[in-house]
Amino acid sequence: MQLYNTLSAKERAELLEAASEERLTLSFYQYAKIGNTDIFRNHLFIAWDELDVLGRIYVANEGINAQLSLPAKNFQAFKTFLDGIYFLKDLRLNIAIEHDLKSFLKLKVKIRNKIVADGLNDDTFDVRNKGVHLSADRFNELIEDPDTVLVDMRNHYESEIGHFKGAITPDVDTFRDSLDSIEEDLKDHKEDKKLVMYCTGGIRCEKASAYYKHKGFKNVFQLEGGIIEYARQVEKQGLENKFIGKNFVFDHRRGERITEDVIAQCHQCGTSCDDHINCENEACHLLFIQCEACALKMQNCCSDACKDVIQLPFEEQKRLRQGLPNSNKIFKKGRSEKLKFKK
Repeated sequence: MQLYNTLSAKERAELLEAASEERLTLSFYQYAKIGNTDIFRNHLFIAWDELDVLGRIYVANEGINAQLSLPAKNFQAFKTFLDGIYFLKDLRLNIAIEHDLKSFLKLKVKIRNKIVADGLNDDTFDVRNKGVHLSADRFNELIEDPDTVLVDMRNHYESEIGHFKGAITPDVDTFRDSLDSIEEDLKDHKEDKKLVMYCTGGIRCEKASAYYKHKGFKNVFQLEGGIIEYARQVEKQGLENKFIGKNFVFDHRRGERITEDVIAQCHQCGTSCDDHINCENEACHLLFIQCEACALKMQNCCSDACKDVIQLPFEEQKRLRQGLPNSNKIFKKGRSEKLKFKK
């Protein structure tokens, strides 16, 4: 039985354009004990391929982390399938604020050691001893408390385009880095401050809250469902929106707008902008912020050197990429001396 994609991303994009049917973009996660990850992975792929699900799903012995899109008409069948798996029954699904036909172009169900790369030894603490989950209204109340420290558990390229007002936004490249950085910065306030955390959809806070409780923090809270669910509750309940800017997302959209505020700048000219792009040179693939004027001038590249490369014949570009450590398999996150206006 075929358990892999047969269409290229380009071919899939053309089919999605031709079909032009409404698709939903959503995400979910669940920590659970999964014994045979190979069998579970194949079970998901077979069922979801039939429902025309596209996305990036990680399966590990500790659970599942999924970001995907599917035809809106298949949503109920998809939900019924999830409910048939005991640890996924009645699971909260974080449905995107903005949808795109091409948010994902392939179905990838991969087996990993962990569903989030946190670098932690889970045997050293109780991962089930999590922080208090907060709804949007309770979150709004708590972050106004002067004894609260609000921390963004995401990376620098995420918080750069959008974050909660007054939040600490660590200048880190990875989730693992943020764990140590935050603990060090707040080591003198483990008992006298309320530690409130948030991330994109909640998964990073699930592990971080248990870790910080293990490290001695007495009052640990986390935003239920992350920024995605917060934005939905704020709109539905008419609450004050304390998030500004865009929410970075890990699909082809790269971000969904929560407010009209643009708090970032083009990394090449400094003009107000919060649109991420990957460098057109596949041997670089650098993630950075680029305005429309610079995109036109630089042909979607991060530098003149990369612009020169994309003028070469395709086969020559492939030859130049061979053996390079900075191939497009490495998703570099905007750390480059080429970018004049990168903070």
